[in-house]
Amino acid sequence: MERTYIATDDRHSLFYRELRLQLQAAGASLVDAEADSTATFSILYDDTAQRVLSVSARNVPTEYEVYYTIQYTIDDGITRLLEPRTLTVTRDYTYDATLVLGKAREEELLRDAIVKDLVRIILKQISTL
Repeated sequence: MERTYIATDDRHSLFYRELRLQLQAAGASLVDAEADSTATFSILYDDTAQRVLSVSARNVPTEYEVYYTIQYTIDDGITRLLEPRTLTVTRDYTYDATLVLGKAREEELLRDAIVKDLVRIILKQISTL
C-alpha cells in the first residue's frame, strides 16, 4: 500500500477526512487517481446518525446513542486484499433539554471520538497486509 487511492462518494465525511489524515501521518503516500495507485481503499458505505435509547415517563428522550457505520474493502487492482468489512462503533449519552447547546457539543465530540476509533481499528487491520 505504498501509493494508496481512497475511493469514496463523499470526500467531506468525517471518516474520509480522518482516514486521509491518519494514513498520511503513518507515512502512506496518497494519490488522487486510481490509475496511479498500488492499492485502492474503497469506502462502500459511510453513515452516521443517532437514535433514542430511553425516554422519560412524559415521553421525552433522556438518552441517545450516536453511531457511525462504515463498510470498506481494499484491493491492489488485480486481487482483493481485504474482503468487504462492516464496522459500527456506538457511544451513548444522557440528554437534558435544559442543556441543549452543551449536549449538541457533546454529541459532536462523541462523533469525532467514534471516527478516530474506527480509523484506529482499520489501520490496525491493514497493517498486517
